[in-house]
Amino acid sequence: METGAGSENRISISDTEFSPRGKAAMENFLSGYNCTQAVALAFSDLLDMDQSMLLRMSSSFGGGMGRLREVCGTVSGMFLVAGILYGYEDPKAFEEKAEHYGRIQELAARFREQQGSIVCRELLGLSVKRDDPVPEQRTAEYYQKRPCPQLAGLAATILERFIAENPY
Repeated sequence: METGAGSENRISISDTEFSPRGKAAMENFLSGYNCTQAVALAFSDLLDMDQSMLLRMSSSFGGGMGRLREVCGTVSGMFLVAGILYGYEDPKAFEEKAEHYGRIQELAARFREQQGSIVCRELLGLSVKRDDPVPEQRTAEYYQKRPCPQLAGLAATILERFIAENPY
C-alpha cells in the first residue's frame, strides 16, 4: 500500500540528464527486466561474464531484494557491477576490502543525495516492510505510480560517471 507521504517527499528526477548507460537501463526496465537486472545489463559489455549468468545473478535483488522492499534494486545493480569491476578476491586483502567498501559507500551517497534514500519502500512511498512475492503486471498504471525506470537510469548514470572518474 502506498502511504502518499513518501510520494510527496520524493525528489524529482525528471530534470536528471541520463547518460547513455542510464538510458539503456531505463529501456531495459521498460522491456521487463527487474530493476537490478536493468542496471547490470546496461554494463554487460564491460563485464567478462556471460550475459545469461549476469541476468540470473542479478534476478534476486529486484523489488528491494525479492520484493522485501529493502535496498533499492537499482542501487544493488550499481553495487553488483562495481563489485565485478573493482572488487577483491583475497579474503585477507584488508586494504582492498576497505577501498572497495569506500567505493560502495560513495555510490550509495551519490544516489542518496539525488533521492534522499537508497531504500526501496521509502523511494516508492510504501508503508509495507515486505511485499507479496508476486510482482505487479507492467501496465501503464504501474509505470505512472513507479519511478523505477528513472531510478534505474539514475543509478546507471551515477555508476557510468563514477567509472569515468575512477578507471578500473
